[in-house]
Amino acid sequence: MGGGFSSFASGEEDGGASRLKPGLGDIPESCVAWVLMYLSPPEICKLARLNRAFHGAASADFLWESKLPENYRYLVEQLLDESPENFTKKEIFARLSRRNPIDGGKKEIWLEKRTGGICVSISSKAMGITGIDDRRYWNYIPTEESRFQTVAYLQQTWWFEVDGEVGFHFPAGSYSLFFRLQLGRASKRLGRRVCYTEHVHGWDIKPVCFRLSTSDGQHVESHCYLEKPGNWIHYHAGDFVVENSDAWTKLKFSMKQIDCTHTKGGLCVDSVVIYPSGLREKEKLF
Repeated sequence: MGGGFSSFASGEEDGGASRLKPGLGDIPESCVAWVLMYLSPPEICKLARLNRAFHGAASADFLWESKLPENYRYLVEQLLDESPENFTKKEIFARLSRRNPIDGGKKEIWLEKRTGGICVSISSKAMGITGIDDRRYWNYIPTEESRFQTVAYLQQTWWFEVDGEVGFHFPAGSYSLFFRLQLGRASKRLGRRVCYTEHVHGWDIKPVCFRLSTSDGQHVESHCYLEKPGNWIHYHAGDFVVENSDAWTKLKFSMKQIDCTHTKGGLCVDSVVIYPSGLREKEKLF
């Protein structure tokens, strides 16, 4: 990209005198920074390598403040345990974009780099699972396929119920909540991924009920059959809207299949994830 631009064009003869044409390197940094405001943070970082003017403009405080949530000061204090004054705005964006563990590492909060929206991931160990202490039904198993390195595995049960809650000052916007689930138990064999599905049953008889509610009165309920053994799937539980970034928003979520006419089993419960609504599937990283 840089090869297609130069700071100056080649000289031209004009009355015997050579003059130089202005190039990208002559644009004032302040002007470049205003143009960069219309781009996403990854695009800004790419253009910062173009030349010195773009590199300087890509570090402007007002540019990165425009990419931060309006309550970024609260986020820095809560997630980084630091004062916002200790960092440049670009440093704040970079630090918040990393996955920041809370609640003893059972939850993670970070900024999605393209949109600047807040994302939350909640481990199965931070949820209430009916029967989790009875090893005849449930076990926690280690796996590299979870960011938390552990998932809850259901062998068999009559009464399936998982619930949890989280409270936070979410930046204003629309959000979607998903359960990350997999039918079957994956492991490595001779260096290859193998998924064991001998316990998978009962999920095609009745759908799972997903519920989501907020402290300001929003309620969502959906029903879905679990499918595609061997694949991690984000099951959409519902959406919610935050109108005030300064307001404390408490979420309660659950999934149930409590029809006791049949058993069900062979399910891995990894986490609950919350993303800004509209985030493309390929951007939903575990």
